[in-house]
Amino acid sequence: MPPQRVVSLVASGTEMVCALGCGDRLVARSHECDHPAWVRKLPAATRPKFALDGASKERHERALAPAAQGIPVCEVDAPALAALSPDLVLIRAQHEACAVSLAEVESALRTAAAPPVKLVALGPGSLADIWSDLRRVADALGVPERGVQQVARLRRRMEAVAERAGEMPRLRVACLEWLEPPTVAGRWMPELIAMAGGDDVFGAHDRAASPLAWDDLRAADPEVIFVAPRGFDLARTRPAMAALAARPGWGDLAAVRAGRVYLGDGNAYFNRPGPRVAETVEILAEALHPEAFRFGHEGVGWERWSGG
Repeated sequence: MPPQRVVSLVASGTEMVCALGCGDRLVARSHECDHPAWVRKLPAATRPKFALDGASKERHERALAPAAQGIPVCEVDAPALAALSPDLVLIRAQHEACAVSLAEVESALRTAAAPPVKLVALGPGSLADIWSDLRRVADALGVPERGVQQVARLRRRMEAVAERAGEMPRLRVACLEWLEPPTVAGRWMPELIAMAGGDDVFGAHDRAASPLAWDDLRAADPEVIFVAPRGFDLARTRPAMAALAARPGWGDLAAVRAGRVYLGDGNAYFNRPGPRVAETVEILAEALHPEAFRFGHEGVGWERWSGG
């Protein structure tokens, strides 16, 4: 019998379950799961070990720095997880910065009632890995055909953008997923930028995000800069831009002079490797080539930096 009591401890995994038409099987989520909106009503089986507010530098010191040392930045509510008696749990792969401890999850599940619990770890490094994760979730849910169909639909949607963007002039793009310190987006993002008609000047396919020397950004002088901090929506990104704009030589960058600095909703799109990667490609294409693309994402998934 397919699993009927699913706990997703991964925001992108929660979106996959819902996109596959199995959202009614979810009995709990992680504290980060927020889409579709109704999942916020589900109990959260994880919690952060640090405050989520504050500037990017403060959040880096509280969260990303410990994560770089292999210290989990969130924890499992073990009693709550055990009480839910799940038969399928989606978790982050252990190399992920925000992964909960696998040992904590396994310890909590050992006290859970039968049946045995299946664990599926998600941790994509590329676009192909996202498709693989989506199909694996579908397989685990007992709906493999839906996984194949969903991947095919998303790929067609993104390839249609890529085909049209291929007719546009290529633009040199830098995408930052953190501001203090400046950090270059990696993994699937360079692929999405390429599909949208840009050439990522720093990101490397299948490589994790990496700190960026400020002089390297000035030397690269990209034509377009996207700023989409991990875990930040547009409202949180706007004030965070002050730190970036205060750096020496910021106003001399080609992207700044041309008014081509864009803010992206990192939490919902850029940093979340789930079904909404299709929207991310559309967001990128809409900003890079407004003469060719109008999807209606401006003001919701991205906006132009006003310089304020």
